[in-house]
Amino acid sequence: MSEKLMSKKKPAFPISDKLHAYLNEYSRNTQIPIFYEDLLRFAGSTVLYDKNDEDTLWIRVFYNEFDRQEIDMSLKRVYSSLHSDGSDRILQFLNVDAIDFCTFGNSQPFRVKVRNILNDNYTYFYVKKADASRIYGLELEHMLSPYNLNFLVYKDTLIEEHISGIPGDVFIKEMLPDCTEPEKAQIAKEFVKFNERCMIRLLGDMRSYNYVIVPTHDFDHVVYRIRAIDFDQQCFEGKFKVYRPQFFKENRVMVDMVRNKLQRSSVDQYKVEERSIVAKRLIGYHERIEELLDCAKNDTISYEDHVEHLKMELLEFVQDVEFKKAQNMGEVLEAALDFVKRNYEDVSMKRLLHGSKGMK
Repeated sequence: MSEKLMSKKKPAFPISDKLHAYLNEYSRNTQIPIFYEDLLRFAGSTVLYDKNDEDTLWIRVFYNEFDRQEIDMSLKRVYSSLHSDGSDRILQFLNVDAIDFCTFGNSQPFRVKVRNILNDNYTYFYVKKADASRIYGLELEHMLSPYNLNFLVYKDTLIEEHISGIPGDVFIKEMLPDCTEPEKAQIAKEFVKFNERCMIRLLGDMRSYNYVIVPTHDFDHVVYRIRAIDFDQQCFEGKFKVYRPQFFKENRVMVDMVRNKLQRSSVDQYKVEERSIVAKRLIGYHERIEELLDCAKNDTISYEDHVEHLKMELLEFVQDVEFKKAQNMGEVLEAALDFVKRNYEDVSMKRLLHGSKGMK
């Protein structure tokens, strides 16, 4: 089912001057001492296996001695820019323990492990080829989801912080069977809200390995959240189902759990809650969202046939003529977000008027 939904290969779209200006305004653009292409000069590699001796599709790469010294220092400076004030004073306390390269997927990222030598705490960040789709996806996730994201762009290189969590496919296979029944109901609720959030902001391809489950201990129980970790498929595909995680076979266990654990009325309630939360964030980030949408409307981030197909499916789904007017993916996205915000404001106004009448 997933293969039929998705295009075989999504191209990387260049970052326009207008989008670069936006990134500069909001401190996402910066100068860094290394490019994605620099990391491609590795001299050798070895396959990385997981605890079950299965291929992770990541390889650990190695560089010759001269390149390694230069690359290590550059990556330490990138870490300082991403997580600190960008100065050199912390560099002496950092060590680059590993550089891994992913051979799977569109972005083919490098994953860098940086360790603090004073206490052995470590973290990861990613070096990727910059893609306009991913930039729009990261910015929308930052503004419209419950989670802030930290990333930097320099020309055609993207630096992303690591998003912690248990990969969805691993969680579903190894941990979900041991969850209690109340925990499964709570995870089902989160999947409904995650599904709605992806649909609203047109984030596609949320198969189980493209999101993580984040468990958080809260008093006497564990609360589970779902976070997207892959943003390549922001506003690209022409099939509406691609933007709804429920339609991927990799998420079938989650969909079945929603069906078994939640009543229809509860599912509808959680959808309304998520739409309302997204609408509030749209209002709170109004100016910044408008600037980002202006970039997207003047950009090319999909194919014409994808735009035509998606806008007609959305027109049929929500019966809003604004979708029919859209000329590109930026305008389709704007129509989708405006539809959610208008509906929230209409309901809020009716509630306000009803309350005013009751007070008289």
